[in-house]
Amino acid sequence: MKLVVLVCLAASAVARPQFRYENPRHIAILRDNRVDHGDGNFQYEFETENGIYQNVVGRPGQSGGQTMDGSFRFPLDDGTIADFQFVANENGYQVQSPVIPTPHPLPAHAAEQVAFAEQERARGARWDELGRRIARST
Repeated sequence: MKLVVLVCLAASAVARPQFRYENPRHIAILRDNRVDHGDGNFQYEFETENGIYQNVVGRPGQSGGQTMDGSFRFPLDDGTIADFQFVANENGYQVQSPVIPTPHPLPAHAAEQVAFAEQERARGARWDELGRRIARST
């Protein structure tokens, strides 16, 4: 039994990822501006020499929370820049970017079914958790 435990420990030690940082490079910060008004309004912006950038503006939200919007970007391994714009508020975090995959549009027949269901729901139709109609539309 002890031999099995010893072999398992040895195998996990050999299999662990080996991280080697040869010649780590210092990345200079080109810009770092921060403003905090103390009333929930703030702004910060920073940029590094390797292309990382972020700009965020925050203000008190309508329902007592915080609302923020801004943008950030960073270089990808292929040399292109990934650019993002976002809003974070009472509706959650919403980000937009050309690098975020988007779903394919619904086929025409599926879009028709969704529109039909919305029309039925607007007329008072209801369904149970199994999808069976429990209230007829009038």
